[in-house]
Amino acid sequence: MSYLDLPFDTDVMLAGLKPWVECESPTFDAAAVNRMMSLAAYDLSQMGVVERIPGRMGFGDSLRVRLPHPKAGEPGILIAGHMDTVHPVGTLNHLPFRIDGDICYGPGIQDMKGGNFCAVEALRQIERAGLQTSLPVTILFTPDEEVGTPSTRELIEAEAARNRYVLVPEPAHPDGGVTIGRYAIARFNLRTVGRPSHAGARLADGRSAIAAMARRIGEIEAMTGPDCTFSVGVIHAGQWVNCVSSSCDAEVLSMAKRQEDLDDGVTRMLALAGEADDVVFEVTRGVTRPVWKPDQPGTMQMYDLAREIAGEIGFDLPCASAGGGSDGNFTGAMGIATLDGLGVRGAGLHTLTERIEVASLPERARLMAGLLLRLE
Repeated sequence: MSYLDLPFDTDVMLAGLKPWVECESPTFDAAAVNRMMSLAAYDLSQMGVVERIPGRMGFGDSLRVRLPHPKAGEPGILIAGHMDTVHPVGTLNHLPFRIDGDICYGPGIQDMKGGNFCAVEALRQIERAGLQTSLPVTILFTPDEEVGTPSTRELIEAEAARNRYVLVPEPAHPDGGVTIGRYAIARFNLRTVGRPSHAGARLADGRSAIAAMARRIGEIEAMTGPDCTFSVGVIHAGQWVNCVSSSCDAEVLSMAKRQEDLDDGVTRMLALAGEADDVVFEVTRGVTRPVWKPDQPGTMQMYDLAREIAGEIGFDLPCASAGGGSDGNFTGAMGIATLDGLGVRGAGLHTLTERIEVASLPERARLMAGLLLRLE
């Protein structure tokens, strides 16, 4: 039997994926993420000893499974995925798990529980068929990718360094393609510190941190150019409408195709710090994802194999570098052969229309199985 003969059943996969999607796991809710990790641990326990790695920095736990193998301990294959999502608990009320023809909806179903589940199902079917991968396989599921992987980057890099290949089941490109490189990303934390006063009786005595931040947001987003982008995605300030705000916090995401362009963007952002009109503006650099340059030889050799496997299954598999970060940034930047975007096809990720193409579940599971069985 080969991977082409493995009995991937769409209905069975949907039934197994449903409890994963219905276990909401937003990054900042460690208890919710840990409930998801417990579900995944149960499924993974059928394949090997599950190691639960305690979370830190306020984030949830990680799961690691090294599957039994005659070459255990030698460099092999790492499957790296995250179980956190951007959707807060309660999103199911607005985006329930539901199947509508060839489309299935649900929070986190595309990014990236669908892809993670396909990887687990691929390993499950390989084991049931009595097949053996040429190389040992390790699975690592982490809890904090959606906020830049601040607590588990070292864990991912250490695990990747033990392996020859890294497979990342993040969502496929809109055309079904895989990712062979990713742009560099930097995050920044902003704060304006003003002077409080009563907004009705003493308005002129205050210096509004909110107003100052609003002006800065326009200035920062105007810095966007073809080589480096800047966007403000988070802002927190104020509690009483009758008080001039004394502080305001915001977060900025910057992205560039080349590391030197990101480095220039970082310099420009940090240079904005200072004081004007009795308002202090603070800029601190947050987590950063390095450029993963496309066309690395090891990655492209793995892509050629993946495209060959896809052709045998019956579909084409284009490739491209991608904006938006993943943990593949880290492993690819380390020079380790990394293939990303191996997950399901779909649309609407990070929105209330997040969905997948049901047909992509067995398709991507079979692709993953083919890679696991043929990489050597």
